Amino acid sequence: MGLKKLRKKINELDEHIIKLLNTRANITLDIGKEKDKTKKKIYAPAREKEVYKNIIQNNKGPLEDNSLKAIYREVMSASLALEKKIKVAYLGPEATFTHLASLGKFGSSVEYLSCENINDVFKEVEKGRADYGVVPIENSTEGAITYTLDMFVNSELKICSEILFEISQNLISNSPLSKISKIYSKAEVFGQCRLWLERNLPRAVLIDVASTTAAAKKAKSLSNSAAIASELAAKVYNLKIVASSIEDNSDNMTRFLVIGKNEVPYTGKDKTSIVFSVKDKVGVLYDMLAPFKKNKINLTKIESRPSKRGAWKYHFFIDFEGYHEDKKVKIALDALSKHCHYLKILGSYPKF
Repeated sequence: MGLKKLRKKINELDEHIIKLLNTRANITLDIGKEKDKTKKKIYAPAREKEVYKNIIQNNKGPLEDNSLKAIYREVMSASLALEKKIKVAYLGPEATFTHLASLGKFGSSVEYLSCENINDVFKEVEKGRADYGVVPIENSTEGAITYTLDMFVNSELKICSEILFEISQNLISNSPLSKISKIYSKAEVFGQCRLWLERNLPRAVLIDVASTTAAAKKAKSLSNSAAIASELAAKVYNLKIVASSIEDNSDNMTRFLVIGKNEVPYTGKDKTSIVFSVKDKVGVLYDMLAPFKKNKINLTKIESRPSKRGAWKYHFFIDFEGYHEDKKVKIALDALSKHCHYLKILGSYPKF
C-alpha cells in the first residue's frame, strides 16, 4: 500500500478513536450526574474489574492484554477526573514503589498526595483531605508490612481494593560497580536482594533509609555511593542503572491496599479481610479456624501481631475468599465471634 497511504489510514483511525473517546467521556459525565443523585462514590473497583475483564475477552490481538489494560487505565483515569477531582494519598516520596503502584491503579489524571509515613496516609483519608490512600501490606519475599497491619486495628477506614505490583529492583549510581562502597535503601529491599549483594558487592556497607527515593537522593549527592530503587527513581534523579533486576526472586511482588471511607459493593468474586483477638484458652487456634473449614471458605492469608494491650496477647489478621454479607461467610464470622474479645471487618473488595 505504501508508507504514505498507511500513515493516512492511521490518521483517519486516530480521528475516529478521538471521537469515540469523547463520546465515551460524555457518557461518563452523565454517569457522574447519576452517581451524584444517589450519593454513590465516583471510584468503583467493581466496575474497574468489569472493564478489564471485557478488554481481555474482546482482545483478538496483536496488542497484548497488558498493553490494552495500560491504555484503558489512562482512559478510566481521565474519566474519573471528569466526574470529580480525585485525590490519592500514598506512601512517598515520588518515585517510590507505592507511588508507581498508585499510578498503575489510578492513572495520571488524578491528583496525588505524597505522605512521609503510613500513619499519614491513613490520616489524610480519615480527615477527608484525600479520597483514597495506597499503602503496602506484604511482599512475596519479605512478608507482611507490620505497621500497616497495626494501623487497621484503630482505624475505621475500609479496604476498597488491592494492587498486585511486580517489583524490579535496580542498583543505581553515577559510580561504576567497582567503586561502590556504600549502598542506600530500605531494610526490606536489602532483604529482597540479599544474594545478589553477597555475590557482587560483599564489602559494601548497607545503609537503611526511609524510602528508596531517599536512597536515590543519597546516591546522587555522595561519591562512591549507590541506591537500590526503581527505574523511575533513576530517571528522576539522573542516575545510571548499574545493574537491573537484582532481586533474588524473579517473582518478587508487593501487594498494596487501597483504603477509603466506604464499603465496596458485592461483585461475585470478592475477598474479605478481618482482624480479631481471641480469648486465651486451650484449643483456641483450632476454634478460630474451624468455622472457615466447616463452611468451605478458602483462607488466603493469616498473620498475627502483638496487640500492645498486654504481654502475649495478639491480634490475628485473616484474608479469605467471599463477601462479608455472603450467607456462609456470615455464619462463619458469627461462629468465630463467640471465641473473640474483638472482631472487625476491614473490608470486602474485588479479587483481582
